[in-house]
Amino acid sequence: MCGIVGYIGNQKTQTVLIEGLRKLEYRGYDSAGIAVFTNEGLRVAKAQGRLANLEERLESAPLVGTAGIGHTRWATHGRPSDVNSHPHTDESQKFSVVHNGIVENYLELKEELISQGHHFVSETDTEVISHLIAREYDGDIVKAVQKAISYMRGAFALGVLTEYEPDRLVAVRQASPLIIGLGEGENFIGSDIPAILKYTRNVYILNDGEMALLTADAVELMTIEGNFISREMIRVDWDAVTAEKGGFDHFMLKEIHEQPKAYRDTMLGRMDESGRKVVLPELKLTQEQIKNIRNVQIVACGTAYHAGLVGRSVIEEMVRIPVENDVASEYRYRSPIVTPETLVIVVSQSGETADTLAALREAQSHGAHVLAITNVVGSSIAREANDVLGTLAGPEIAVASTKAYTSQLIAFYLFGLYLAQVRGTMTEDAVAEVIAAMEALPEQVESMLTNAESIKGYAEQIAEHENLFFIGRGQDYAVAQEGSLKLKEISYIHSEAYAAGELKHGTLALIEEGIPVIALATQEAVLEKTVSNIKEVKARGAEVMAITYEEHVAGLLKSVDQAFAIPKTLPILTAAVSVVPLQLLAYYASLARGNDVDKPRNLAKSVTVE
Repeated sequence: MCGIVGYIGNQKTQTVLIEGLRKLEYRGYDSAGIAVFTNEGLRVAKAQGRLANLEERLESAPLVGTAGIGHTRWATHGRPSDVNSHPHTDESQKFSVVHNGIVENYLELKEELISQGHHFVSETDTEVISHLIAREYDGDIVKAVQKAISYMRGAFALGVLTEYEPDRLVAVRQASPLIIGLGEGENFIGSDIPAILKYTRNVYILNDGEMALLTADAVELMTIEGNFISREMIRVDWDAVTAEKGGFDHFMLKEIHEQPKAYRDTMLGRMDESGRKVVLPELKLTQEQIKNIRNVQIVACGTAYHAGLVGRSVIEEMVRIPVENDVASEYRYRSPIVTPETLVIVVSQSGETADTLAALREAQSHGAHVLAITNVVGSSIAREANDVLGTLAGPEIAVASTKAYTSQLIAFYLFGLYLAQVRGTMTEDAVAEVIAAMEALPEQVESMLTNAESIKGYAEQIAEHENLFFIGRGQDYAVAQEGSLKLKEISYIHSEAYAAGELKHGTLALIEEGIPVIALATQEAVLEKTVSNIKEVKARGAEVMAITYEEHVAGLLKSVDQAFAIPKTLPILTAAVSVVPLQLLAYYASLARGNDVDKPRNLAKSVTVE
């Protein structure tokens, strides 16, 4: 998954494709490739690494033609390599496919195709698609694609070519973005507007369950069932930089808004069709090993550490085994007590965090089974861990992590439920209740994001301060720590998060007239206690904003100055909802202070030194 571009027309296809892929480099990728119709037929060139590697390969063997597809890959299935790069072809190399998304049932489809005599060369789910299309082809590429996708479950955006019909290009969207660019005597496809903006500003945006047939002179839109549809053309007036950000002012804001999709992608294929069970076929951890786990250690840095704090409460509540959290930079130096019955979970967005990698090796040296929760499949941590649970948040450009953090929460929910199923600590009905609530999370976050600017006014108020406090209890305290870090990272306001019950043990000395305090009050089991702590800071002159459920807003407004309502979910899942207004708060406060939101001072996206 990552970037798609396609072209059919009279220009030099290779040039158009490479230029389009270059405009998608901001999304992050680990390999690139193109397929072009040439005088010798359909030809493919691809290379691991940067786009420059592909360009160098094409210098000595250019692909000359008038139709083609291209892709920058961000690994989800199979490590980064030439052979795993897109485009993928069938055995005859007459059909070529580029693909963003995930085919949930690719393993069973692959086994079926192998039993029918097909041979595969890559580790990807995408190669299955090219074989399916080849199997179903009977002289009409549109019908072959429609038949192929009828067998597929999951999310996908596709660009498809066949040597048998060199004047046609097929595009499909199912839960993964794809647009059609309209030119004169030429047409385009792209996963994002920047890929085609140099050549056209006239686009169709495909909706889920739709596809398009492109020729040089025409575009036909239809449903994946084959019913033709009409669509109003959109004229894009963004500049190139705005286009890369999807119309948002900053990558951070774009990535905050991408969280519902990241939730869906991370859950995709990990719940059975009944909605009553979590399935994690990628895990090597056996049921016997799971039953023998005596304790869990979660090791990470920064934002990933805060995700681990939520993970601790999730696993302890669901599975009833002891869990410790460790800052990765401290883990090796405290002589951790690790046995073969210890499960160590390392969490890293990049999969290259030096301290976390060192902790992984330390744990393995003591015989522990290490599970990595990471956003990068081919990373060092993913390669060295015994097991990997990918978060599938997609590339994250802004330095301050948002969607990677919340996708880590989703991974912890899934893994906690899976452990609970195997160990029998939750009933099937209880698991189903959590799954149903998880499936509602994307829509709940979307509902908050439609009202994102409602928190802007408060952010502009706190932007005038140099000190600020967050308080909360239980999971609210874990989320408060992440909210505080976000604010510090990009606004440079000094901020601290405290367990609300600890205020009276020293911290109240810092509360003075007018100081902002953000109180998370979502955990109903301790809500009255949290309200008491709010009154303690109010009595000393603090200005308090509460994050709580709509049903508690009226009551809390008797004790606080402002309140922001979040959608109701299960207490154990609240972190995936309550953190979103805190991300927005940090974003708007940074904006109000005139900072570079996406590139905060002194920080790097991936910390590869101790």
